[in-house]
Amino acid sequence: MDWLIALEGTVEGHRLALALALFAAILHAVFGALQKGRHDPWISRMAIDASYGVMAAPFALFVVPWPEPHMWPIFAGAFCIHLCYKVAQAFCYTKGAFTVVYPVVRGTGPLFTVIGASIVFGERFTAGQWAGVAVLLAGIYGLAVYNLRNVRVDRETMPLALGLAVLTGIFVALYTTFDAYGIRATADPFTFLAWFFMIDGLGFSPLVAIAHRRAVARIVDWGSVLRLGLTGGLVAFGSFGAILLATRLDKVGEAAVLRETSTVFAALIGWLMLGERVGARRLVLMALIALGAVIVEFSG
Repeated sequence: MDWLIALEGTVEGHRLALALALFAAILHAVFGALQKGRHDPWISRMAIDASYGVMAAPFALFVVPWPEPHMWPIFAGAFCIHLCYKVAQAFCYTKGAFTVVYPVVRGTGPLFTVIGASIVFGERFTAGQWAGVAVLLAGIYGLAVYNLRNVRVDRETMPLALGLAVLTGIFVALYTTFDAYGIRATADPFTFLAWFFMIDGLGFSPLVAIAHRRAVARIVDWGSVLRLGLTGGLVAFGSFGAILLATRLDKVGEAAVLRETSTVFAALIGWLMLGERVGARRLVLMALIALGAVIVEFSG
């Protein structure tokens, strides 16, 4: 922890933040595919949250320092924001194809995060970085439009799914900015991570179990659900933990933009794991996303 804090605001810290943001992008695409996989998105989310809540509890209670008194309202605010985000996301995945709604969610998030970071943290993007954001968003939304025109599943519910995707993206921006504030408000960043995962995981999963008790009662293959929960919980630790540490080490807006290269990895997952086609046009759009992230990084 001391080593990590010593890197804040340094060149080495910036490089580590870059690596963490890209690592989070890969894992976030995996996380989204897990939730959209074979099980109902609500059941998937319940299993994942319960798993990481249980795994985080021993670290929160017995390993990291306990939170300072001023952290409890921050944890409460983070839980509420993430609750709204998860509800919107689950409805979004229920109504729309993964490769259509996921780019919209991830494209909306960084734009509002950059704006939020400028208000909360006083961060400023250069003209070159804004150009990079524009290129990245053009690639992300272009990918969404392309998928919308070519994907044949969930067509009747797609307008609702796209609206929910925009709403989910706004919550992504809100929790990214708020959580960055939270992890900077405590002396030990791992205190925030451990306690957040415990509170969030053990708080949300019972709500899903109660609200969707009929779906829970219909589960036959509990072994598969538990394996999904364990895998998703570990992925969540890596993805969410990495991006939060990146926002502690360096600029929130830059980390948020770099994380949205997850759209590229999501398209690859859709191709490799979900059997979705990746043509020349989608490859060009994915290259635009990567190019936008590169421009943002090297124009700062």
